[in-house]
Amino acid sequence: MHTVWKGAISFGLVHVPVKMFSATEDKDISMKYIHKTCGTPLNYVRTCQHCEEKVEWEQIVRGYEYETGRFVLFEKEELDSLSEASKEIKILDFVDLTEIDPIYFQKTYYLAPNETGTNAYSLLLEAMRQSGKIGISKVSIRSKSSLAAIRVMDDCIVMETIFYPDEIRSIKQVPNLPEKPAVNDKELVMAKMLIEQLSTPFNPEQYKDDYRDKVMRMIEQKVAGEEIRIAPEQPSTNVIDLMAALQASLEAVKPTSAGAGSGTENDETKPAGKRRAKPRADKKTSTGS
Repeated sequence: MHTVWKGAISFGLVHVPVKMFSATEDKDISMKYIHKTCGTPLNYVRTCQHCEEKVEWEQIVRGYEYETGRFVLFEKEELDSLSEASKEIKILDFVDLTEIDPIYFQKTYYLAPNETGTNAYSLLLEAMRQSGKIGISKVSIRSKSSLAAIRVMDDCIVMETIFYPDEIRSIKQVPNLPEKPAVNDKELVMAKMLIEQLSTPFNPEQYKDDYRDKVMRMIEQKVAGEEIRIAPEQPSTNVIDLMAALQASLEAVKPTSAGAGSGTENDETKPAGKRRAKPRADKKTSTGS
């Protein structure tokens, strides 16, 4: 793994030297913009509209537009002087993870002990594990200050950058939300039954990026010179009867017994309770088919 940051976690007078590694990676398939006429990749050139000339990096500064067409300018050194470049993840408070809504989370990083910080690292990890608490901290990465949650994942300390409160848009800005949601009791019962039928322990391995797989197959076909034909999608119909849609959904995930509905003697002689009882694993097998 590539080290993206070095510093220390601090809580009270305790300092834990750590190295930071990105916990996630972007698996999107990268494509370039190509000139269709000749097949050449396009270049992007920094140009000044006023001077009509290419601008080199050393001639570029940052600017904030406070009025239309009017800017205040900043040199890189000015902005760098404002960042909290202390190389410190300072824990401000300890809270329960359940108190933080997932909307606040941004990006995850693994924190590993530096060569001299193994003992302090293990102490903080075990103390947080046994207390069930996570740390709320401030950190600066690449000249940007951020809030972060420090928590334990297996035998590793993990840092999750989180949004500041004023970066979260209010739900009140969402249009067309019902003020007093009214639901039909029968529909509610069926909807809860459907949720129960589809409930299963979370297993991330079962979820795949179907779009990425399709793009990769198409790339391989094009490289091999194969002709590609894409079947048109069937138009979807709007379901008006909510009860019918719920009933159809329940039928689709309902577990089926071997020979069910065939009217055989074995089916008829089995007690009704035994015919209905199925392990949950069988329910999920029929759901994924």
